[in-house]
Amino acid sequence: MNNFYFSVEWPQLVFYLFCAVCLIQVIYILFFFSRLVLYNPRKSDSSQTHPLSVVICARDEAGNLSKYLPGILVQDYPTSHEVIVVNDNSFDDTKYLLEAFRKDFKQLNIIELTQEAKLIPGKKFPLGIGIKSAKHEIILLTDADCVPATENWISSMQSVYEDKKTEIVLGYSPFFKLKGFFNKLVRWECYHAALQYLSYALAGVPYMGVGRNLSYKKSIFYRNKGFSAHNNIPGGDDDLLVNAAANKKNTKINIDKNSFVLTKPVEKWSQWKRQKKRHYTTGKFYKKSHQLLLGLYSLTHFLCYPLFIAALILFNWEMVLIVFGVRLLLQTIVHYIAMHKLDEKDLFPYFILFDIWMFFYYIIFAPSLFKKPEPHWK
Repeated sequence: MNNFYFSVEWPQLVFYLFCAVCLIQVIYILFFFSRLVLYNPRKSDSSQTHPLSVVICARDEAGNLSKYLPGILVQDYPTSHEVIVVNDNSFDDTKYLLEAFRKDFKQLNIIELTQEAKLIPGKKFPLGIGIKSAKHEIILLTDADCVPATENWISSMQSVYEDKKTEIVLGYSPFFKLKGFFNKLVRWECYHAALQYLSYALAGVPYMGVGRNLSYKKSIFYRNKGFSAHNNIPGGDDDLLVNAAANKKNTKINIDKNSFVLTKPVEKWSQWKRQKKRHYTTGKFYKKSHQLLLGLYSLTHFLCYPLFIAALILFNWEMVLIVFGVRLLLQTIVHYIAMHKLDEKDLFPYFILFDIWMFFYYIIFAPSLFKKPEPHWK
């Protein structure tokens, strides 16, 4: 009798779990991700521009700076601005390269650090020095291996500061489009992360930003005592500050293609794996509400395909396909439009494959949430 009971009820339970997982995923799609799909920023009537300081940290980055720094120095921005490069104890030719650039670009300010900061791992110390040394209230951050997509990057990012309430602007930093499937895989993860943090910000729940293309006011940096709350953590100079300081009133996003910053991607699996594990070690320091929100999405995303396969085998396959089809249809609409907005439309033909890949992605990287961060940023 008991065996018969479980033989009848177990398939139904699997199907109900699958329905619950898909329902939660649909809620995330409709409540969060649809906001980026429907987002149409209001054109500002104001032509006001703001003085601004770009801050870049570099350690042994002579090769990247020679390629990408000119793209920042030649920005079409007539209003007062500066480009600060903090040379953090480099052993290569970074110092001499920067001095050569300084002769042609007077807006370049160089800060030389020759001693390591004790008990402050990562790049928080050099970045903090750069921000504190900035002449202007609006800070715009990027990295040495990044280059603006256009000469209007500074102009576009600062234009979002339309009112006094805005203190943080989240930008998008896609990877260069290179040949090979691995490049598409890396770019998918970058896009998928952006879909989340940009959509959540539009929903009034900003939880992170990416330091490759991030802007905030100097005053909010001081108000939150800089990076002091997490100085002992090597990473998190971007996402943990935003996580602590951002709210629905002071944070805006910018997905204007002029605001994009292109980033040099890693080209080997081992490098990417190490990079992602380093990033994930900061997630456990997010606000508990953000951890719950992100965790529920990741868990249901992880469970979706195993439950889909189990339900297909154990239950009425037609009903299972209908439930899965609803989720897939909404996903298709969201990814198609969002990828076009973020200039990642070549990824669209692969999105189902990448969505399945996320099951393995969570297995590989989720354990990093419980590991101790690495002590170095380079």
